[in-house]
Amino acid sequence: MPENKVALFFQVFNEVGIIEQLSRALLQAQLPAGFLVSHFSVLNHLVRVQDGRTPLELARAFQTAKTTMTHTLGGLDKAGYVEMRPNTEDARSKRVWISDTGRAFREQAIVSVKPDLERVAAEFPADRVLNLLPELEELRKIMDRQRDEN
Repeated sequence: MPENKVALFFQVFNEVGIIEQLSRALLQAQLPAGFLVSHFSVLNHLVRVQDGRTPLELARAFQTAKTTMTHTLGGLDKAGYVEMRPNTEDARSKRVWISDTGRAFREQAIVSVKPDLERVAAEFPADRVLNLLPELEELRKIMDRQRDEN
């Protein structure tokens, strides 16, 4: 075990951050004009954790201001990718649901980066990704939990 664990974790987070920047650029290049990775990310999050979240829950999950999330949701709503429905538990807020059009947009975005991902896969075999994925998921879960505790 390295003596300087902080430096080790910083190095890992640095690499993950660079990978995030590079993958974000790949996806952004494939999205239609006017749509950002942030739009895709909200749709992807809602598919992963289940839709019906409030804007405040989404803002917390993305660690952004509620106004920023409201702006992002407004763009998705205007495009017909989400539906803002009344929150039956709190009349002051709404809940966000993905429309069929939004699900199709998300799926098309994933398909659009397929050639880029195939080029990466040609140099970094899938079996190595399968070994990395459980470890990365566990690290994410720990960080999600710690974020929620604060």
